[in-house]
Amino acid sequence: MGRTAAQTPPMGWNSWDCYGASVREDEVRGNAEYMAAHLKRFGWEYVIVDIQWFEPNAKSDQYNPHAPLVMDEYSRLMPAENRFPSAAGGKGFKPLADYVHSLGLKFGIHILRGIPRQAVAANTPILGTDYRAADIADTASTCAWNTDMYGVDPAKPGSQEYYNSLFQLYAQWGVDYVKVDDIAAPAYHQGEVELIRRAIDSCGREMVLSLSPGPTPLSAAEHVSKWANMWRMTNDFWDRWEDLLAMFGYADAWSRYIGPGHWPDADMLPLGRIGIRSAWGDRYTRFTKDEQVTLMSLWAIIRSPLMFGGDLRFNDEWTTALITNEEVLRITKHSSGNRQLYREGDAAAWTAVGEDGSVYLAHFNLGQTEGTIATELSQLGLSGKYQVRDLWACRDLGSVDQWVVTAVPAHGARLLQLREESQACY
Repeated sequence: MGRTAAQTPPMGWNSWDCYGASVREDEVRGNAEYMAAHLKRFGWEYVIVDIQWFEPNAKSDQYNPHAPLVMDEYSRLMPAENRFPSAAGGKGFKPLADYVHSLGLKFGIHILRGIPRQAVAANTPILGTDYRAADIADTASTCAWNTDMYGVDPAKPGSQEYYNSLFQLYAQWGVDYVKVDDIAAPAYHQGEVELIRRAIDSCGREMVLSLSPGPTPLSAAEHVSKWANMWRMTNDFWDRWEDLLAMFGYADAWSRYIGPGHWPDADMLPLGRIGIRSAWGDRYTRFTKDEQVTLMSLWAIIRSPLMFGGDLRFNDEWTTALITNEEVLRITKHSSGNRQLYREGDAAAWTAVGEDGSVYLAHFNLGQTEGTIATELSQLGLSGKYQVRDLWACRDLGSVDQWVVTAVPAHGARLLQLREESQACY
């Protein structure tokens, strides 16, 4: 089947930042209902169940070593019914996916690459083949931070059939998005990426393929942009200024691979109420409001996928405004040529071109005190007179003919749109 998934960066909610490994069906449904009622019209559409949905005893963001997992007779993990009651009777995620779809949204899940160690120990069969779990497992290939899986050896007969059986099951459930973990870093598992991509392409259902964690090695850039729809540029991103500051370098390095169907991923947005069941503690994001504007401005100007990490039902007016600004989201959905213009000391500038030919300019102040940032029109390849619009304030700032000069708070950003004066129309 043709690959048409993720022609624009996926936008949705992921359960990890607020519920870690322990999210329950009622929490997924509640966030889906909120999204449908308040965010869908702005382009938010994916509802993602993150890691350990197959573990009955998951309680937080901490993994239980060698935990018993729910698995079918064909070596495939299944939802834990005590956490996902609608999965009872072998229904899997189909009832939950059907409910999410009934809201006009899309449904996704997290998986770890490989085959359950539990399956290898029991040597359970691979659907539709004479092979068994031990025949395809690479027991030397393990995840450094989770004990659930062994890798699959792509060279072994039965490996492709195993992944095919997984994605046939996910297609039956109605899955639209699969986040595959322990596959992009610290080692890039090219063989398993290809097995998974082929399984998706043959399952009869379009699915977004997202790879984690990061940093994905730049040496794999050509391969990953061909075989995946999105891949992590960094390890897990949290509400720490040092994480956000580091993202500017990753984004610059990966910017040439931004495009329809393949998106460098800056990771989830740790905004709103996060850490509800976390060792780090239940809290609202530690980013200041200026830092939150920087985060959203950078994710927009680099066209990163947008996956909200907090429980949406607790969003306040500020957070809601931050993720529903249509002028900002238009950059995520409909810009091109996204690139760093310069980085000089504590000042960074990024630019992109709008679908109408307008030019976007983001000024970032990475320093500890308020500063002035100035960009000459010639640096943008422009000459003449341009109207400038502040996209966060949704107001016009007047015209310029040589320089765009902004006062930017510490750790803050200004996100602007420039139109030729004769064409200025909002």
